[in-house]
Amino acid sequence: MNEQIKKQILGLLDQHRIMTIATLRPDGWPQATTVGYVNEGLTLYFLCGLESQKAANLARDDRVSLTIDHDTSDLMTIAGLSMAAHARPVTDHAEAEKVLRMLPLKYPEQVALPMPMPSPEEVRIFRVTPTMISVLDYSKGFGHTDLVAC
Repeated sequence: MNEQIKKQILGLLDQHRIMTIATLRPDGWPQATTVGYVNEGLTLYFLCGLESQKAANLARDDRVSLTIDHDTSDLMTIAGLSMAAHARPVTDHAEAEKVLRMLPLKYPEQVALPMPMPSPEEVRIFRVTPTMISVLDYSKGFGHTDLVAC
């Protein structure tokens, strides 16, 4: 992966904090939901309920598609990421605790959480490893996309 594209991807990951992630339901239809995320380099993490539809879908098939972007009033400033990835549960307790410590750092303007942070046993934490990343950047032309294999 070229360093300029990697820097652009990391910049987009760092400036956003929510993503839309699509998992596959038992009937084969995609199920898209919005989740918060943190990242360590190109590895993303999100959490969900232990018995959530996402957790059940991912237990059957770990393939996901996701987008990270934001709304803009200028069509030619659209920028974001789309990824094909695998989402696997974090089973290492130390890694899970690290992710839970990272999450509040994405919200520096929030001085206190409205509830205590869950423990690793109370939530399902997923590690998302991209296989393909599409970098959307309209400032380079309408619909401009750089496709990057990971």
